[in-house]
Amino acid sequence: MKDDYTVEILGLNYKTGNHYILKDINWKIKKGEKWVLFGLNGCGKTTLLSIISGFRGGYAGRVNVFGEQYQKENVLFLRKKIAFVSSSFFDKIFANESIITIVLSGSCGALGWANTISDAQRNKARRLLKKFNLSGREDHAYNWLSKGERQNVLLARAMMSEADMIVLDEPCSGLDVNSRNDFLNYLRDLTQDKEKTIIYVTHYADEILAEFTNTVLMHNGKIFKKGLSRDVLNSENFSAFLQQNVELSWEKGSMKLEYC
Repeated sequence: MKDDYTVEILGLNYKTGNHYILKDINWKIKKGEKWVLFGLNGCGKTTLLSIISGFRGGYAGRVNVFGEQYQKENVLFLRKKIAFVSSSFFDKIFANESIITIVLSGSCGALGWANTISDAQRNKARRLLKKFNLSGREDHAYNWLSKGERQNVLLARAMMSEADMIVLDEPCSGLDVNSRNDFLNYLRDLTQDKEKTIIYVTHYADEILAEFTNTVLMHNGKIFKKGLSRDVLNSENFSAFLQQNVELSWEKGSMKLEYC
C-alpha cells in the first residue's frame, strides 16, 4: 500500500448467511481527500463504515487503514486515529453507559474507558458536552436520551481525539433544524483542513456539499460509481442511479435534486 493512501479496500465482501451485505468493494482514499458516500437506506453504508473504522470483522478481502491491516494488537491504536460517528452502529452497542464514559472512550479507541483519566481529558469532555448542550448530564445513561441527544454524544466522542480520519455516518440524523444547520457549517469548516481525510455518508441530496471533491454512489451493497465529484455528480448519473429522471443543480453550496 502506498503511503499516501489512508484507506485501501480490495475485493471486500461481507455477508450474513448466504446474503451479501457488501459485494466486490474496491475503493482507495488518499490522505486529505474529502469523500461523500451517497446511498439509499439498506445499501450497506453503515456496515462498510464500521469495517473501515475497525469495529467489524468477519469479512473477506483486504482492508488497509493507514498502511496496516486490522489485527488484535493494533486495532485500538488505529481506532484512535479515526473519529467514527454512527448512531446506526453505536445505538446497538451503548445502553446504560454514562454519557461521560462514552465521550471519554473516544480518546482510546475503545467502547468503554479502561485507562487512567487525566484532568485535561475530563475537562475536554465536559467542554464538549457543554458545546452540545449536555452539561450537567454526564452521569445520565445513553439509552435515556432522545435520538438527537444521542447523536450529540457521538459527535462529542468523535471530537475527543485528534483523529487523522473522520467517518460520519448520517451525523445529521435526529438533529433539529438549528443543530443540523450548525453542524453543516462546522462540517464546511472541517473540510478546509487539508490534512484530515473525511468520509461523509448521507441519503439526503441537500447534505452533499460542494466542498466534497470526491463522491461514491452505493446501491444494494455495491459501488455504483465513484470518482471526482465533478464527474459523478450530474443529472445523467443520478437518473441512472435512482432509476428515475432527475435534474441536479446547486443552491447555496448544497446539491439539489428535482424529480422530472
